[in-house]
Amino acid sequence: MKVLQQEARRTTNFFTEDDTLHKVLEMMLDQELLTYAQRELTDFGELCANDIDVRARHTDRQGEPKLQRYNAYGEEISEIWVNDGYKKTIEETYNTGIVGYVHKAIPQLGRKGNYVYSFAQGYLLSHAELGFYCPVTLTMATAYLLDHYADKEVKQRFLPHVCATGDTELYEGATFLTERQGGSDVGANIVEARKDGDAYRLYGEKYFASNAGMCGVAMVLARIEGAQAGSKGLTLFAVPWRQEDGSVNNLRIRRLKDKLGVRAVPSGEVEFDGALAYVVGEQHKGIYYMLEALNLSRICNAVASLGIMRRGYLEAKHYVTNRYAFGKPLTHYPMIQDTLGNFAAKLHVEVATVFDLIQLYDKVTSGQGTEQDIIMNRLYIAIMKKETAEQAVHYASEALELHGGNGYIEDFVTPRLLRDAQVLTVWEGTANILALELIRLVDKFHAHQLFVQKMGERLAPLADSPLVKIVKEQLAILTETLQRFSALDDATKTFEAKEMAKKMAHLYESVVAVEWAQKFGGKYEKLADIYLEQTWSLRQMGAEMKTIRYFSEIV
Repeated sequence: MKVLQQEARRTTNFFTEDDTLHKVLEMMLDQELLTYAQRELTDFGELCANDIDVRARHTDRQGEPKLQRYNAYGEEISEIWVNDGYKKTIEETYNTGIVGYVHKAIPQLGRKGNYVYSFAQGYLLSHAELGFYCPVTLTMATAYLLDHYADKEVKQRFLPHVCATGDTELYEGATFLTERQGGSDVGANIVEARKDGDAYRLYGEKYFASNAGMCGVAMVLARIEGAQAGSKGLTLFAVPWRQEDGSVNNLRIRRLKDKLGVRAVPSGEVEFDGALAYVVGEQHKGIYYMLEALNLSRICNAVASLGIMRRGYLEAKHYVTNRYAFGKPLTHYPMIQDTLGNFAAKLHVEVATVFDLIQLYDKVTSGQGTEQDIIMNRLYIAIMKKETAEQAVHYASEALELHGGNGYIEDFVTPRLLRDAQVLTVWEGTANILALELIRLVDKFHAHQLFVQKMGERLAPLADSPLVKIVKEQLAILTETLQRFSALDDATKTFEAKEMAKKMAHLYESVVAVEWAQKFGGKYEKLADIYLEQTWSLRQMGAEMKTIRYFSEIV
């Protein structure tokens, strides 16, 4: 019995065949940085699709990090054991400058990179190992906080190591917020900071501390003795994991969490018992600084979601292209074509939209953004983090289903994709928390009005077309809906906010889709056509299925 067709070539480089990412870089990078990025991403895309992917499988199945609390003499060391492949991935990934070249010059160019390039690297890495992109994310957030807010002495002590690219010892970063009584309510945190000369000593515990034991320095929120209650009484500290003599800095890892997925990142409970800590920035602005880092981490979360989405799409495409059922390849059947076509359309539009957001983030974090840019940046991050995380779970689940029973077996990557994807809806703020962010932006800054204005401004220069007409119609409907939403009482507004965030994300993506359709035409017009049809439920029963008509051109 024939089960497989002639085996099609499996993807061996996550970068070279990603047409959307190539065009993103061509639009957003100047020629010098583009040439460098294309060369480096080609190498990194191959590494992620091969060696890093193999190591990720081993780490997930047999070699996940393990806590070593004591040495042979019974002395507390709170060290994390990781396998040799994991160590190699650390070295190879950070040496690409995924963190460092946002903050220091690329030697070959004599200038810094930017977040567009860094997030392109993170997107490729997430195809292979979401659990490793988490420590990279935490290191990016640590670098951001040190670079933007630390004084000269603290910055010089830590930032070169956090930004290491093989030129000095690497200090991975971490951000410790969560306490047992706090969770999303960070203002309830009680870890205490006591003055000790020019520094402080921390006492208390953090209940969910990712990259614990692997980091060289952690950014920790704590309350200085006598500080006011609530979030405004929190101060940001840089806490080295080890003291200058190499001993652990008066802290311990109580245990590592036994997680559903992302097993490559050690997440633990950390106790501070007089850990030496250094104030970062102004004492009363700790929560403000950490929320800035949280926005960066939310973009990382969205980028990781894109990586899961595309890996799920690639695995599903490979499988159904090679699998026979009822005497014919699976790609012969309309339902399979429809699923893959919708996958391709949503994936393209979501990648293009997230990088549109990242381009604005580069502008804002470089100090060149207007007040309106800053508001839109926060809004885009909130709605797109939510949308991409939910889509990552959907893509992983759908990819598994397309494999049939094989998709549920650990011999395939699909179970790990699904386990890992689920954390993306939790990390860096659940849908409920992101919906509250939307409400704050609407109530305080009238962000809904600004959103409508910006979308209208982007649609205005586009040539009239059936696709543009659809988006303009949906914008008009959404404008009225947003106006009603803004006038709701607080309780009802909270109930409606998640659905409103979804509608705004879809409108934003629709605008980007038609911009690409007019700029590049060809398959991008077809992808936009499919995206709009499925997003706004425009297809009538019995009408032609565009996913099938366009299948050979877009998949």
